[in-house]
Order: sequence, then structure tokens, then C-alpha cells
Amino acid sequence: MSSETVTQDVSPQILRRGLMLVLSSPSGAGKTTISRRLLDVDPGIVMSVSATTRQRRPGEVKGEDYHFVDQSEFQLMVNRGEMLEHAKVFDHYYGTPRAPVESALASGQDVLFDIDWQGTQQLADSAHDDLVSVFILPPSTNELER
Repeated sequence: MSSETVTQDVSPQILRRGLMLVLSSPSGAGKTTISRRLLDVDPGIVMSVSATTRQRRPGEVKGEDYHFVDQSEFQLMVNRGEMLEHAKVFDHYYGTPRAPVESALASGQDVLFDIDWQGTQQLADSAHDDLVSVFILPPSTNELER
């Protein structure tokens, strides 16, 4: 009987699914600053880009700030189950397209969301273990009033 050595190519890294990270706060508590810092220091975190039916504002970049769609296209996306969450806010619709988020999560990236409380609740109802939600308190009530 001959003895053979069996070698196995084992990756030292354990592959993991990414997490959905939602930062919530009252206006002025520092959510945007914290979000930008997280994105700057961790290449494993990507920003979710919402779709909206509102008009593009000066300086906004299509596909970077928002995916700008008309109301009928937005409704089609909702009807086809292409939105992770969606809500109507001040006569306009906002929502998170499912495909880019699921792709990022499957590749192990964490996805940062800038969404309102309605969207956070919808994600919490469906995401379960994949969601981390953090509420940021302002340093003081004086900061909130500024």
C-alpha cells in the first residue's frame, strides 16, 4: 500500500454575508458625519442608493445620490417586489432597490442606509438577523435646537 498525502486548499478567511446598517437620528445629531466617516475608513461598507420620484436637485448625481424615476416606474418596481422598503414622504415616493443591496450583502459587504423610520421598520420586519439599527442621540438638547 502506498501512502499519499492529501492536501486541501483551505482559505484562511471565513466568508460572511454582509449586514444592513441603519443609522437614525434627529436632525443635527451627526448622522451624516458619522456615515461619511464610516464610508471613508471601511472599504467593506457601501452606501445604499434610494430611488425617488422627486425631481433632482442642483448638485445631485443620478445613481449616486438617488435613482430618479417617475411615479409609474416606481410603482412597477414596488409591484414586482424590487423594493426592500418604500414610503411616501411629502407627495414623493422613496424606496430602496433590492438587487444592489442583495448583491452587496452576498459578496460580504455591509450596506449603510440613510432612510426614515418607516423604512427602518420595514427592514426590521423582513431582515431579522441581517439588520443592525443604531439611534444616535444628540450631545445635548441645545444641539438639537441649533
